Amino acid sequence: MKENDVKMNQGPERKLLERLLLSPRVEGDRLMLADAVLLAAIVGSQPLNSAELAALRASPLTLRRFRQLAIERRGAARAANDDSWSGSAGMLRAASGGADLARLLTDDGYWTLHFVAHDDDWRLILSLDAAAPFAARLLREQAMLRVVDGGGAILLQGRLDADGELECGWRFDGAPASHFQQCGARFAVEPVPA
Repeated sequence: MKENDVKMNQGPERKLLERLLLSPRVEGDRLMLADAVLLAAIVGSQPLNSAELAALRASPLTLRRFRQLAIERRGAARAANDDSWSGSAGMLRAASGGADLARLLTDDGYWTLHFVAHDDDWRLILSLDAAAPFAARLLREQAMLRVVDGGGAILLQGRLDADGELECGWRFDGAPASHFQQCGARFAVEPVPA
């Protein structure tokens, strides 16, 4: 479940969701999922599995917390000149002609993953767009970042250099395109919690 899933079409599903969100508290109800799990689902870096989705549906309190986090995330994304940043997600688009994967962009356009063939292996380079509203702060603070695939595996982790890049070797078997297709065709760039 992602942020867009909260904004369903007007219909029976939306009315049911609103009724659940506005329903009175359930005796013994508590937060069933951590904020980190809910935020990962909202940004799309780690979709909820079936057990987590069932827990979300069974707990009005957890569902209200999910909604609140989605609203806060949406509000933060609207402040284009704000230097706060809590993550960026992207996905593998349709490949043309079966060529090797050269780069992926996050949906917000602030991050690019470059894939460079190196001998018989690959190098992965994360680069930050210098025009991103939070670029100066991230470079100044030397924040620890990571890139995760759709399955939650860490592709690379570290701090940006002075040019706004982070580089490492490809740690997985096979080419990047096939890896991303097997992992839900999604990825996310996110700060590493301190």
